Amino acid sequence: MQAIILAAGYATRLYPLTENKPKCLLTVGGRTILDSIVAKIEKIRGCEGLLIVTNAKFYEQLNTWKKNSSSRLPIRVLNDGTTSNDTRLGAIGDLGLALREGRIQTDVLMLASDNLFDQELDDFVRFAQSKKNGVSTAVYDIGDPQLAANKYGVFETDGTGKVLSIEEKPAAPRSSLIGMGVYYFPAGSLGRVAEYLADKNAKDAPGYYVRWLSERVAVFGFKFQGMWYDIGDLKALEEANTLFKSK
Repeated sequence: MQAIILAAGYATRLYPLTENKPKCLLTVGGRTILDSIVAKIEKIRGCEGLLIVTNAKFYEQLNTWKKNSSSRLPIRVLNDGTTSNDTRLGAIGDLGLALREGRIQTDVLMLASDNLFDQELDDFVRFAQSKKNGVSTAVYDIGDPQLAANKYGVFETDGTGKVLSIEEKPAAPRSSLIGMGVYYFPAGSLGRVAEYLADKNAKDAPGYYVRWLSERVAVFGFKFQGMWYDIGDLKALEEANTLFKSK
């Protein structure tokens, strides 16, 4: 299994903190968001390496982080060549780049670089691997569907975890299960990325891609427990920092 962290966004909602620093290198609870994510990936048995996709603006900073990292995993930092929010490739564009440049032919664990969560990743990976050729995504129950309105990808699942529907940022959510930005793509599904990107109407958000996938392969949702923060704005950053410091 290969892990991929997508860290090529420009985090404009976190300006001025992220004008000259990638979001994943912001500190929460005494360590960078990236270090917290990598620490969880390291614990997964069978993970062969980590590829981090960033942009031209932050490439050198991520390379410096890599040189100072004490991770046991082989790490490669990939530059997607973009320099602004207007020219970004988007999440699935960067996934496609990672698959090509990394010549990846094994299962992929893909994570957004702005996620902080309690639960370890082992249970999710075991769940995903038990689904054979199915794609798996991490979901989180925020309790009230209205909290997800116009903000998150919303999922409906059955008793086995199979995803029945996906809505990207709906105005009237039908569920309180939202996508966390953690995905498991078996090797046999990786060719779908290029197929999706070849469509001129393809949207870059992972939720749209997973919804597209769900019409072609089985997609399963694994419910994470404990705390979860999507570090999308200054308020979320401050709340997460306070909570993780207290832990």
